[in-house]
Amino acid sequence: MIATAKRLDGIGEYYFSTKLREIDELNKQGKSIINLGIGSPDLPPHPDVIKVLQEEAAKPGVHGYQNYKGSPILRKAFADWYQQWYGVALNADTEVLPLIGSKEGIMHICMTYFEEGVAVLVPNPGYPTYSSAVKLSGATPVYYNLEGENNWMPDFDKLDELVAQYAQAPFKGVRGLFVNYPHMPTGQLATPELWQQLVAFAEKHDILIIHDNPYSFILNDKPASMLSVEGAKNRVIELNSLSKSHNMAGWRLGVLCSAKERIEEVLRFKTNMDSGMFLPMQLAAAKALTLGADWYNEVNKVYRARREKVYEMLDVLQCTYSKDQVGLFIWAAIPAGEKDGYAVSDKVLYNNNVFITPGGIFGSNGDKYIRISLCGSIERFEEAIKRIKQ
Repeated sequence: MIATAKRLDGIGEYYFSTKLREIDELNKQGKSIINLGIGSPDLPPHPDVIKVLQEEAAKPGVHGYQNYKGSPILRKAFADWYQQWYGVALNADTEVLPLIGSKEGIMHICMTYFEEGVAVLVPNPGYPTYSSAVKLSGATPVYYNLEGENNWMPDFDKLDELVAQYAQAPFKGVRGLFVNYPHMPTGQLATPELWQQLVAFAEKHDILIIHDNPYSFILNDKPASMLSVEGAKNRVIELNSLSKSHNMAGWRLGVLCSAKERIEEVLRFKTNMDSGMFLPMQLAAAKALTLGADWYNEVNKVYRARREKVYEMLDVLQCTYSKDQVGLFIWAAIPAGEKDGYAVSDKVLYNNNVFITPGGIFGSNGDKYIRISLCGSIERFEEAIKRIKQ
């Protein structure tokens, strides 16, 4: 019998991977499931972006290996984008690292900085990949609570307690903290005060903050970056992505931004894991980053209309929710009589042929919630509402 590596102990297959297989089986049975669970944008990129990809891919000299640090054109485009929209100045040569999607960056960061005996603070609820990547690095994820009563923001007194607790043997201390605003799955926006508190917390305890920032343009009029805080670059690595903001999820294009030293440290791992991305894709991404406010406004116009339908669906389900959320999902509390979000999700799936995400997959603090993606046409939402009403 061939044994798997110990690092895979406690690492299961990603929830959506297994659930999509189940949905495929139900569809083979003729169920025609409406999937409202996954945040994969169904809208296309801007036509000019696709045009650049087509034109550049037709050139004969673009199909070889590329620079490990990414095309200088793409790095400059990311730096200009950060300056224009976030007011953050980045050196394109030393503080910007393009990625094969920001999910790749999460793994690179964990393998660069974390190891056995190290503790890493991970939000509950939060993106499950944070925890999995920490475990794969050999480190220990330590969950800090985010709760609706505190607007889904961390309690810094309790964070201090966790740092003190894991400073003792057999642990080597807390080395990192994952944070994600606009928050997924709850849609909570950060405040400037929260950014400042997080950077001060990192300096106080000599830890690294990994800020995952892919949702800042979706249904949000004021995109923000934690790197806007003075001195943040030395303590913060920010991940960003074109997946949601530019409808390019399948293109796998992201970026890691931080101080020169952090970029060089991550490159020590990354250059041993992969090679540079296909150059025409990088040039098309650079084009996407030059799109103006009209692009974001049109995308958000579509999502606003869809959000109204999701509100209608949640009202039918007798869920409660905040209308102050931003991002690609709507987070809602289940009715008082229901056991948990898994029960509600299964009920709607098996009785109504509609899939919505149980909040518990994001951590125990999500057990009493569900999450609905805005990635679907108005007609799909209307059909889902009709099925649930029946």
